[in-house]
Amino acid sequence: MPSWEDVRRIALTLPETTERPSYDGLPAWRVRDKPFVWERPLRRADLDALGDAAPDGPLLGVRVADLGVKEALLADDPAVYLTTPHFDGYPAVLVRLDRISMSELTEVVTEAWYSRAPKRLAAARAGLAGRAVVG
Repeated sequence: MPSWEDVRRIALTLPETTERPSYDGLPAWRVRDKPFVWERPLRRADLDALGDAAPDGPLLGVRVADLGVKEALLADDPAVYLTTPHFDGYPAVLVRLDRISMSELTEVVTEAWYSRAPKRLAAARAGLAGRAVVG
């Protein structure tokens, strides 16, 4: 099971990433001051909305490229990815750290970074990684 230290290590390997607490004091990682992943425990409204389906393990908030990507992740693996009404219409998902593999965590954090990084920075990293940048 990946840990918060794993999230931190993965995020901080990405160019121009900084760690700064979110408005609620929990860890968040940003690229050029745009958050792309953050610790996101469930709040009372989330618990009420999810009811018995509410997970009790650690949750990572992850920015995604668009709502289509969000829907694909939610459909692909609902045991790992979830959302709450708080995120309706917003391109982000919650990730259960106790259910995701290390390789998938690395991929989702990296893709979150690409979704928030300035185009030139993303293109420069993609060129080094031999990856095409879409968008």
